[in-house]
Amino acid sequence: MNWEQLLSLKRFGDTNKRLRKEQDETRLGFEVDYDRIIFSSEFRGLQDKTQVVPLSKTDFVHTRLTHSLEVSVVGRSLGRKVGQLLLKKHPHLENVHGYRMNDFGAIVAAAALAHDIGNPPFGHSGEKAIGAYFKEGNGAEFKKHLTEKEYQDLCDFEGNANGFKILTESRAGREGGLRLSYATLGAFTKYPKESLPKRPTNHIVDKKYGFFQSEKQMFEEVATELGLIKRHGDDLSYQRHPLAFLVEAADDICYTIIDFEDGINLGLIEEEYALEYLINLVRGKIITKNYNALNTTEDRISYLRALAIGTLIDEAASLFMTHEDAILEGQFETALLEVSQYKAQITDIINLSIKNVYRSKEVINKEIAGYEILNQLLKAFGKMAFHYFEDTMSSYDKLLLNSLPETVKLCHDSLYKNLLAVCLYISKLSDTNAMLLHKKLQGQIL
Repeated sequence: MNWEQLLSLKRFGDTNKRLRKEQDETRLGFEVDYDRIIFSSEFRGLQDKTQVVPLSKTDFVHTRLTHSLEVSVVGRSLGRKVGQLLLKKHPHLENVHGYRMNDFGAIVAAAALAHDIGNPPFGHSGEKAIGAYFKEGNGAEFKKHLTEKEYQDLCDFEGNANGFKILTESRAGREGGLRLSYATLGAFTKYPKESLPKRPTNHIVDKKYGFFQSEKQMFEEVATELGLIKRHGDDLSYQRHPLAFLVEAADDICYTIIDFEDGINLGLIEEEYALEYLINLVRGKIITKNYNALNTTEDRISYLRALAIGTLIDEAASLFMTHEDAILEGQFETALLEVSQYKAQITDIINLSIKNVYRSKEVINKEIAGYEILNQLLKAFGKMAFHYFEDTMSSYDKLLLNSLPETVKLCHDSLYKNLLAVCLYISKLSDTNAMLLHKKLQGQIL
């Protein structure tokens, strides 16, 4: 892979090549991506979606929106730091092509901003609930009408693939979705492969998948433009865009440190343990006089959090440059922080968060409720989508169909497209709106 291709400004529908040196310096092409994402209705919907603690009314606790904004800020810093180092190593990128370090920051910031845009209500339990409906619930009856890969898309419903769909799906008045640059779409796609075949490897790309069958052609176009390396013969599986490693690192940094902070502020993790774990990560960087002047838990945690994030940004940038050649050759197979000198400290923090936060009764009880809510929504709308496909709509089905937004389009020639349309609709619901719709289906007049 080479940076000249990887930094492509091309957008869906472009016929002429966009050049960096022709860009308006007041609003660079990659910065337009950020603007389009942040003004999209799908991004705004993240304000009422679970990050860790579902339906929390506490101001301290992060939603998907605040989490995405923080990941984007970390991603911008990380991208700029790496960009500065890359331009020193590859001066022709600046001298010949006109790229600046801020371009790298803008790409990573935009991709990071969108990284959770495809996540359904109620956190990762929402993804599992959708998959379970098709694998084990009423949705299993649709298998005979779908190809193997189409059915796998639904059984392993993936927020990353759903995000790629949201960013790129054409609809009336919005050809090419948000029309983001291919560089940003490449950096967004952490798992550049389809849902099948599943490969039992430790390669980071094989962990999940990044696009549905419905966006297969679009992703191939993006991958070809960027010059991504094909991994397996006939399989649609590619090596990552190098900047996807930075998007992933920004996300890893934020959920490691900030989910931990949420657990502290909720009283799920005791302060004395929290301080010890964070101090282990930033030992030698604390200014004792400044730290001892802090009187509240919140201030002490904030101080250590800032130090921890700064430390891990520097570490991730250094690791990226150390392994840049291997990354460009498609020979780097793990997340950056997996090879960090701080891996032991990061693992300790994550394990404590898993034990005290992710598996707390508050989280588990609300995830159980979310699981049931999404199952009931899929049961009603999935059946309606099937009846539309077969042209056997009941009066109730027609009521459900008329309740859908105008952007949800069903067809008579593809059950797969209908089921994906329903999943996309449900995935865009906020936690609160999913609950309200569930109550409506139960016959409660709101």
